[in-house]
Amino acid sequence: MSFAIGVDLGGTSVKTVAVTPEGETLAKANVPFDPGESMDWAAKIKTLIESTQRECGSTSSFIGLSAPGLVARNKRSIARMPGRLKGLEGLNWTEFLAKAETGKAASVVPVLNDAHAALLGEAWLGAAHGFQNVFMLTLGTGVGGAAIINGRLLKGALGRAGHLGHISLDLDGPRDICGMPGSLEVMIGNCTIEQRTNGKFQTTHELVEAHQIGDAFASEVWLNSVRALGYAISSLINVLDPEAVIIGGGIARSGAVLFQPLTQFVRDTEWNVGADPVKLLPAQLGEFAGAYGAAWKSFSAK
Repeated sequence: MSFAIGVDLGGTSVKTVAVTPEGETLAKANVPFDPGESMDWAAKIKTLIESTQRECGSTSSFIGLSAPGLVARNKRSIARMPGRLKGLEGLNWTEFLAKAETGKAASVVPVLNDAHAALLGEAWLGAAHGFQNVFMLTLGTGVGGAAIINGRLLKGALGRAGHLGHISLDLDGPRDICGMPGSLEVMIGNCTIEQRTNGKFQTTHELVEAHQIGDAFASEVWLNSVRALGYAISSLINVLDPEAVIIGGGIARSGAVLFQPLTQFVRDTEWNVGADPVKLLPAQLGEFAGAYGAAWKSFSAK
């Protein structure tokens, strides 16, 4: 049976899916790694691919990989990933996985930006299916982004298109890993939660839990973060004119505590042109969206 393994490398874990060209899921896995241990994520990826193939009872026909950062022109590696995952930049995944005896010695392993992959996954099997104009924001350690315009993934001249988390919302704010002051990622990404809460909270999930039980400080920080997200979305609606906006990533699993105030902030600032408001939809594939997108891409890789 022909199937692909899609691999999604995150900030602290690796996700894999085994899926057929028709979209049938055969296996899933999510394994944490130690970001402080050199190349631990790479070892985990090799192990997961091998264990997934054993679970499926055969060697995969295709492998695709999604990871944070700017993809190289040849689509074989991540060319730029400042500040995180040391060793990722320049790693040729086709060569690296061939050495793992995964059956991929003669096949290309396409590499995608993680947010691009997540949107492709959602367009294939999730919340973005059927839309010709849609963008996605993934809220996690940072803020990833991707856009499909007129049915095609927006890539740009160098592959930077879709990095929507790096638009500036505060001219005087701290710079993010791309050098942008006061970016959306700075405003809501888990990577800045300690700075935004003066060390009171270590994760966004802790912040949300405190907000839900009535902690006034937590509520102020959380709602300010969501307001920044809402205004960013309205700004991007003016630029990209989508039918829908997909919100994914770990923070998006907050549910109504995110989507209720977010909808209010977006509706307050969305340009009213007499049409239906842009849909705000939660991602359907959850933390595996990038893995599904990587698998989908591998079916057509050359």
